[in-house]
Amino acid sequence: QAQLVESGGGLVQAGDSLRLSCAASVRTLLWYTVGWFRQAPGKEREFVAAISRSDTRAYNEESVKGRFTISRGAGKNTVDLQMNSLNPEDTAVYYCATAQPGTPARSAASYASWGQGTQVTVSS
Repeated sequence: QAQLVESGGGLVQAGDSLRLSCAASVRTLLWYTVGWFRQAPGKEREFVAAISRSDTRAYNEESVKGRFTISRGAGKNTVDLQMNSLNPEDTAVYYCATAQPGTPARSAASYASWGQGTQVTVSS
């Protein structure tokens, strides 16, 4: 399984944008479904977005409402999450994870490898 490192988090104001990146330190991400999840204090981990090996994308439409875009980096060994129009409800630790192709992309149980997370804080 890939060893994953997230980057790009920070403190921003409502309406701002951030771009998170997930990099694999050992193996290529091309072979996996890569997902982004987030966890706010006192809440369960929540699916945000995922991209399959064939570049099919899935989103938590209720939470991200077309504001977030997941994509593979030019070098194909990173997966980015572009987040626009951020609001305080987006405040959470964001995690990337990898799953075997063909497993349910929206379920955290499908993902075997997880990064340490990056904090995103949106002030009002």
